[in-house]
Amino acid sequence: MQPLGVLVSPGPGRPEDSGISLDTVASLGRAGVPVFGVCMGHQCIGQVFGGSVVRAPTGVMHGKTSLVHHRGEGLFRGLPNPFRAARYHSLVVDAASLPPELEVTAWCEDGTVMGLKHRALPGVQGVQFHPES
Repeated sequence: MQPLGVLVSPGPGRPEDSGISLDTVASLGRAGVPVFGVCMGHQCIGQVFGGSVVRAPTGVMHGKTSLVHHRGEGLFRGLPNPFRAARYHSLVVDAASLPPELEVTAWCEDGTVMGLKHRALPGVQGVQFHPES
């Protein structure tokens, strides 16, 4: 198998309960295959590359919207700043736990990480919010 890219989608529970998602992010992401994570997929990226996934300090965010701030780069180029996005999660990547190779690309006013990317593997990136919603 030689995928051109992988989407690691949302799902219930914690990243370690996500079946093959953690292994997929680790093996394909490190091999240079673009990996885009949404919600739990974003959390898988954070966890695989050294961050911690913790309970959201804001509590359960199922079906709620928030303003997402960004620097207008990469995935966010051309988007309003901030923009409103839907959230469906109770866990987040802990910003304080992120290693230097992971960069926060989007955030909420409360400091919740809403986007991240790997500095050395530019195809590896994720968003906590649901862009399809």
